[in-house]
Amino acid sequence: MRLTFDGGWRATVTGEPLRITPRFTGDSVRVVHYADWNERERFVRDTFGSQEVMWDFPDVLRFDKDSRRLVGAEFQMPCTSPNCESTDRVPVLPALRPGGLRADEVQDFRHEMCPVLCRVPGDTVLTCLRDLDVLDEPVEARIGIAPDVALLVQHGVIVGWSLTNPAQYLTTAYADPDPAPPSPATRRLLTECLDLVTDPLIYDVEDRDPAALARLRAADEALRVQREDRHRADALAAMIANLVDIYGNW
Repeated sequence: MRLTFDGGWRATVTGEPLRITPRFTGDSVRVVHYADWNERERFVRDTFGSQEVMWDFPDVLRFDKDSRRLVGAEFQMPCTSPNCESTDRVPVLPALRPGGLRADEVQDFRHEMCPVLCRVPGDTVLTCLRDLDVLDEPVEARIGIAPDVALLVQHGVIVGWSLTNPAQYLTTAYADPDPAPPSPATRRLLTECLDLVTDPLIYDVEDRDPAALARLRAADEALRVQREDRHRADALAAMIANLVDIYGNW
């Protein structure tokens, strides 16, 4: 299967998905090996593909210069964008087909982040789409490029991505997630934090609605005192940190 990315850039699906555990920071989903900023810089220098530049934050897909195979990816969460849309509508997803990618040519490109966030009850799957029109037609393929991370395909074009079991992969910065299952409290707080950073609740927070601010302060306090699953609690606290700094004392 040949896939088309933004700008007509193309890659072919291979039978070798990445065996890298994803890292979900709340701001992004990273499928990478690097463990600090210096390693990240070397990784970018030694690969090609889509990459952020200065204040521009597209989705990132990096390929080995010799084999042209996918070696890492980073997908931006829509809630980090002012153009974010959140919807309870979700696409019907076909069966997962595990596979890697092999670029048609060694050439950089730019792949826009997906601004539409689709959520299901309990946030067991997060699906991000390039626009709401994707929901009007079937998703034709779901390519699993890494554990629980998939690209969504419509008419041979990449139209989104999904992360299954996001609570499992919560972590901070460059750290690998805890391999143990997340606690029930962490799962509940993930949903509460996603509610706080997406519409419609984010608008109530920004308007300083008392009930919304009470939910923000309660979530912050719950994360501060949570003893179990501390690493994931820190990741969730970072997700709402800006809101707490600006609105937490109102």
